[in-house]
Amino acid sequence: MQFKRQKQAAIDVNLTPLIDVVFLLLIFFMVSTSFIKETHLTLNLPTAVNAEEAINESVLSLEVIIDNNGFYRIGGRALINTDRETLESALENLSQGDLSTPLTVTADATSPYQAVVKLIDIAGGMGFTKINITTQPEAEG
Repeated sequence: MQFKRQKQAAIDVNLTPLIDVVFLLLIFFMVSTSFIKETHLTLNLPTAVNAEEAINESVLSLEVIIDNNGFYRIGGRALINTDRETLESALENLSQGDLSTPLTVTADATSPYQAVVKLIDIAGGMGFTKINITTQPEAEG
């Protein structure tokens, strides 16, 4: 028996569907990207010169203490966790809706920087306009 040899078809890769998919992905990512303008907070950093004034003013302000592990104490009471919702509700309850009250942030020198930034971001988003960060004077010598 003699069989006729079949001609092998040339292998051809059609790139048109690939280009279409890549183009659609490009359009999807361009449309779904959001460009948000970052807001900047102006912080009032106290100095040793007006430390007396800051101490007298602290009676009327809300104080948030951040320990070296990044946990928050607001109004002398420790929060159960460091979630955003917990911080927002604690700040709102303590301020009683008065966003013009100064907010004083006292952080341990070894506390995570993210904890301080998170608190300032939440307070700024809520509408607090007067945010103070306590410092201590440098040791002379």
